[in-house]
Formats: sequence, C-alpha cells, structure tokens
Amino acid sequence: MNLAFYIHIPYCLKRCGYCDFNTYTPSELKIANSLNEVSSSYIDLLLIEIQQAKTKVTSAAVPSIFFGGGTPSLMRPSDIGRVIQKIKQEFELKDDAEITLECNPDTVSKKSLSEFREVGVNRVSFGMQSAIPQVLATLDRTHNPENLLQVTSWAKEVGFSQISVDLIYGTPGESLADWSKSIDAALALPVNHISAYALIVEEGTKLAAQIKRGEIAPVDDDLAADKYLLADEKLTNAGYEWYELSNWAKPDAMSKHNLAYWLGENWWGAGPGAHSHLNGKRFWNVKHPNLYKERIQSNQSPVADFEELKRDQIESEKLMLSLRLPSGVNKESLNQDQISGLSEYVKSGHLDLKNWNHGRATLTLDGRLIADRILRQILL
Repeated sequence: MNLAFYIHIPYCLKRCGYCDFNTYTPSELKIANSLNEVSSSYIDLLLIEIQQAKTKVTSAAVPSIFFGGGTPSLMRPSDIGRVIQKIKQEFELKDDAEITLECNPDTVSKKSLSEFREVGVNRVSFGMQSAIPQVLATLDRTHNPENLLQVTSWAKEVGFSQISVDLIYGTPGESLADWSKSIDAALALPVNHISAYALIVEEGTKLAAQIKRGEIAPVDDDLAADKYLLADEKLTNAGYEWYELSNWAKPDAMSKHNLAYWLGENWWGAGPGAHSHLNGKRFWNVKHPNLYKERIQSNQSPVADFEELKRDQIESEKLMLSLRLPSGVNKESLNQDQISGLSEYVKSGHLDLKNWNHGRATLTLDGRLIADRILRQILL
C-alpha cells in the first residue's frame, strides 16, 4: 500500500495574528536556547515515531513526504535529512517521491536552500500571503514581501524545479486592487504552483479578538468572492490549471501530497497534534510538544485518540473531498435525494450541465464560490 508522511514542525519564531495551527514560540515553550539547538532533539523524537509507524504498518511505499508547521525551515537541513533517511530506511521511498518543505521567506538563505536540496527535499512552498505591506501587518506577518523574489530565485538557482507560494485573500482592509497586485507579484516569481486561500477568522486568535473589539473590520464575503474570481482569471490566463478548490498549478506541478489527502489515501502524521489516516481509521497525536516528548521518551504511543470511520462517514468524506476537484463526483455514487438536490444547482449554473449529463457532478466557476453550501445540501 501507499503511505504518505506528514511531518509536523511545531515551532515558530512569532505567532501570526490569524493563525490557530498547533504551533509554539520559544517563549511559549520557555525554551532558553535557540530553535537551532532544539532541532536535533526534536528530530530524535520524530525518528522514534517513524519507527512506531514501521511497527504498526510493517511495509508501505511512500509517494510523498510533507514537512509542515509551524516553520519547518527553522530546522537544520541535516536534521530534515535524518527524517528523510529514516523513512527511506524503514519504508520504500519511491524514486519519484515528492518531498516538500514549507518555508518562511525570512528563515532561509541560498546556502540553507541548497543544503535542504542536498538532503533530499525536492519541493519548497513559501508562505507569501500578500505582496502588500499593510495587509501583511493586519495578518501580523513579519516577512518583507520583497524577499519573495530573492528566495524563490535562490530556490530555482540551487536546483528546485517545484516551487510553490501560498496566498491569502479576504484580509480586512485589502482592496481588490491590493489583491490584484499580490497575484501579479506571485505570477512574476519563478514558481509553478500557487495556492490561494480565503482568510478564515478562527476563534481564539489575535485577529478574531481585534475584530470583536472593533479595531479591525470583519471579512467582506462578497469582496472575497470577487477576489477568488479574479485569482482564477489571472492564474488561468497565466497558464496555471485549477486542480483543487484553492490550488492552481502549471503542467506536472500538482502537489502529490495534497492530492493524497483529497483522494482519501493513507498517510501518517508524525509530531505533536498531527493527524493520520490508515485504512478507514483516523487517529491524532497529543497536541503539546512537551507531552509528546514525554510519551515518546517513555516508549509510549503519542496517539491521543482515534476513530474507526463508518461506511457512511467514509462515503461522505469522499464526496466532500471529490467535489473540490475538477473531476467531481460520479453520479452513480449518489442516492436519489442527493441527485434531486444537486439537480437544482445544475439548473442554477453552479454545476456543469454537460458533465452532469455525462454522469458526473462537477463545480462550475460560480459553483466553486458556494461549494460549502452545495456540500451541506448533499450531506444532510
């Protein structure tokens, strides 16, 4: 069987105001020494969990590894290389495996990118978010937007052929013109994959508190929809193909790892708070790095809890994820109530009529704007 690996790096130098990911700063963890020194000891823990995965799974082919966070680029390249080598040692790492490292633009140099490349990373994804300083300030991002051209150019120069950037649209105070400039800035970079995510204001974040206090305006959903349409138009015209609700890629640049999630395949998530899926069973690790460390060092499983997915859950999730893709959903997998409900969206132009008549439910561009509403209709 195939088993993708997600490797969680839970460290950031600073917490961004909109972020609710399972990440921690040195001050939050009361780390006196630098994260560079933490790198080796944390990676030691991950290697033990990968060994636990080997014991549980026995054998598998690994088509992709994704180092996410947090800020994986804060780790030493040699330590990232140790994880790759451990997976290669315990499993069958495919010759064409995609190995991605998420990077904060301010945390890499040409030298470190070259070293990441040398240890086996073959795809990098930079958190760009926006090219507009005041938008980055609202998001509480610290990087200089001008650094993106430098770091992506370095990545290309040291041999990376797969380079991605992430954008966020819908930030309060971001005009349509601002967003247009950010897209143009991304398109001017030597990249072949662009993700564009709508800002979601999560409870408990600094941004949510600022909006609640009236210090920052709430997200304008209608304007956010216009921004999505603009992104699709510009990216399509620039030769990028939409292949998932929030992702566009040049030919042969789709993310294998993310497609594994969307196609409901198996993956092992290693690290604090990481989630895994294995043959219809979902499990997730304890969230705090200190508790994770205690579990691993005492030869215990770091798993906090699990659930066995029932058949209807598996079908519902497959339906939910498939609709996000251009290939959509096979009508034969739907019941009569679902087909009846979706028929209304065909009439309204949110589902493609031609594909519907050929047996598939696929979103039109307008349908992508209300994908969640359509899903709610068929998952009732």
